[in-house]
Amino acid sequence: MIWVQSCAKTDVGIMRQVNQDYCYASNERVGLLSNLFIVADGMGGHNAGDFASRFCVEKFVDILKNAGDGVISKLSFIEDAIRETNEQLIVKAAENAELDGMGTTFVAATVDEANIMNVINIGDSRLYVIDSDIWQVTEDHSLVMEMIKNGEIKKEEARFHPKKNVVTRAISAMGVVIPDMFEVPVKKGNIILLCSDGLSNMVADSEILEVVKCYDDNLEKCADVLVDRANKNGGRDNISVVLVKID
Repeated sequence: MIWVQSCAKTDVGIMRQVNQDYCYASNERVGLLSNLFIVADGMGGHNAGDFASRFCVEKFVDILKNAGDGVISKLSFIEDAIRETNEQLIVKAAENAELDGMGTTFVAATVDEANIMNVINIGDSRLYVIDSDIWQVTEDHSLVMEMIKNGEIKKEEARFHPKKNVVTRAISAMGVVIPDMFEVPVKKGNIILLCSDGLSNMVADSEILEVVKCYDDNLEKCADVLVDRANKNGGRDNISVVLVKID
């Protein structure tokens, strides 16, 4: 049996009026999964982004809880749930013109009894593994990441680029998207961080590492400090943090 601690925190930030992020954290089983942790960052006018992130997380969790037999593998099970979630979002958008064009980033993780973490990622919300160092497992699906790959800008310039919020992949009403999927070994004492770009654009990886190492024995305090740092550095977007510690 896998033992984990977790906490989730989301904050509207300083510059935004509406929080379009949505978090989910369960240390208990979710369908066939031993646990489940999610951060989604919605996009769209009016309440569309807020609706998209909440709808996709809740629909995804519901699909997992109600899945029947016949699962081939955990990754295929999760990928099928994402595809069905995406299809349901398309149907929902077709029912209401105000939701047209909505979408959301989506990063999720589950850790099994063999200490293998399955990760799924769409967009620029991130997942890190932290011990003595910090490792970004996911790759941002964003315009600035494409620019880095093409040698147009340096990695350290990405956080401050004027187009840093332009994503190239999302769960959206425009069509079904293909996620990135990973299997990553983790070990006792590792801390997993899922976050929206409201944290990663405002707080450097090195500073995130410093905070987590300082408060690794108190996840609630750690989440509070990370959100506070993002707000002190400008708080230009909604901030979401999910922290998971492998015991």
